[in-house]
Order: sequence, then C-alpha cells, then structure tokens
Amino acid sequence: MAVAVALAMDAFAVALAAGAILQPLTFRPCFRLAFHFGLFQAMMPVIGWLAGLTVQSFVAAWSHWIAFALLLYIGGRMIHEALGAGEGTERTNDPSRGLTMVALSVATSIDALAVGLTLAMLDVVIWIPSLVIGLVACAFTVMGLFLGTRAGALWGKRVEVAGGVILVAIGVKILLSALFLDKAVAGLL
Repeated sequence: MAVAVALAMDAFAVALAAGAILQPLTFRPCFRLAFHFGLFQAMMPVIGWLAGLTVQSFVAAWSHWIAFALLLYIGGRMIHEALGAGEGTERTNDPSRGLTMVALSVATSIDALAVGLTLAMLDVVIWIPSLVIGLVACAFTVMGLFLGTRAGALWGKRVEVAGGVILVAIGVKILLSALFLDKAVAGLL
C-alpha cells in the first residue's frame, strides 16, 4: 500500500493541475483521467515485471529522460496557454483527451515500471500489487481533480500557471533524482 501511495503522488499532482483547467469538472473527463492514470499505473509494473532483467538497463537509462521530456512539454504548454490564451480563445489543451492524456499517463507511471522490475528481482507475484497500485492511482487522481477544480475556480489562471510549473518541477525532480542516484551508485562501485 505504501508503494501504491508513493507511486500515486505524481498522478495526484498532475490531476491537481488538470483539475484547474477542467472548469467545470464533469464526469467524462474525470473518468477518462482516473481510468487512464489507474490503468497505466497498474500496467507498468506488470510490463516491468514481465521484462525482468532483460531490459532493465535500457529502462533505467532512459525512463527518467522520457518522463522529464513529457512533463516539460505538457507543463510548458499549460503555462503558455494560461498566459497567452485570450478570453475569446478556445482551449486546445484538454488534459483528458488524446495524446496529452496518454503522455501524462505514461509520464506519471514510468516509475511504476521500475517498481515492476524490482518486484521481479525480488520474486514477488505482481498481480495483487499491480491491482492495488492502479486502484490507488485512480482514487488519488479523482481527489486531485476535485481539489484542482476548486482551486481553479477560486484563483483562475494563476492555478493553471502553477499547475504547469508543478508538472515541470515533477519532471525536473524525476530527472535530478535519477541522475544523482546514478552518480551515487557509480560512486559505490
């Protein structure tokens, strides 16, 4: 459960930012984001577990760069739209649709892939942990969306800019922690 909550924190933070954009929050975008975040969070450990040691070096070498690039791009777009979109301009960046939703789902669940690899090395059966991880991510996404919607209604575009900054910060955190962890491990060897 602790691993599931830790993995769901990125989904929660992204859902806060998405909730600020989705005014008013209706069932469909809430369901789409919660379902996809939960699904990807549940699938990634299974994929990592199935891959086992075969692709561990590739995943470890590139996953943080992929998550960083996706979050930087989406966060940058959110900031740009919040600052540049005029009153009459229609929003093009609905985080609950299309490639944006898929990119956010992948970016928030890449660390779950590494958890799956770890569980494979520990010889843990993946099915129950994967289900718990997916359900917790789904619940945290719904909570984040509702909190983000309330904040967006109160503070408007400032929350959207803050949401974009949060996405970029999460990407930077993922990248820096992976780079510093790589250096720490190399120093131990």
